[in-house]
Amino acid sequence: MKPYFERDGIVIYHADCRDVLPTLEADSVDLALSDPPYGISLDTANHQRKRGALALANDYAPVHGDSEPYDPSLLLRFPRLILFGGNHFASRLPESPSWLVWDKVANLRSDRALGFNDNADAELIWTNIGGPVRVLRHQWIGLMKGTERGESRVHPTQKPVALIRWLIDYYSQPGDLILDPYIGSGTTAVAARDTGRRCIGIEISEAYCEIAARRLDQMVLPMGESA
Repeated sequence: MKPYFERDGIVIYHADCRDVLPTLEADSVDLALSDPPYGISLDTANHQRKRGALALANDYAPVHGDSEPYDPSLLLRFPRLILFGGNHFASRLPESPSWLVWDKVANLRSDRALGFNDNADAELIWTNIGGPVRVLRHQWIGLMKGTERGESRVHPTQKPVALIRWLIDYYSQPGDLILDPYIGSGTTAVAARDTGRRCIGIEISEAYCEIAARRLDQMVLPMGESA
């Protein structure tokens, strides 16, 4: 398969990850890290939580697969795996004592105190890597962001580069291969590049492949920021 983008150890494929993942040797990937679509756009009473509606309201492309329950089975063969939003599909995941908690409010009193009633205070991240529960504090709620201030989001579930850099630094080594099968706007690839890792990213939306390629074409970001 011809890559959509390839440079300096970073490869992005415009494809359905369900077609690509079976072709990858599990032990060739040092860390699989992703924020998969997990059905939060399913028709529920709480329409404010529908990130598909949020995407359309902000002129983002929709999140493919976000209107159906998520099946993580294709990823469970990777020995080192980190999945954002694991609480939304926990019944399909093996038991693990090693969850991560991303505190998005950080030093703010609470999102409700600031009127962000449709945003969660935190995100739960499942991992099979072992170790105790960890709390990662990085403000990222509404316009209140710990990093990337003044930069517009280009994806409805975009994560801060600083947070993904921290995860990559903590759970892998320089030169390792990072896999993100739902790479969206390319944050994992940017963080991998900035920390001296290789990366394979897969994205079904060509619009987001193009955004990711443009972000990777930019100059390397400074390393001073941390999650």
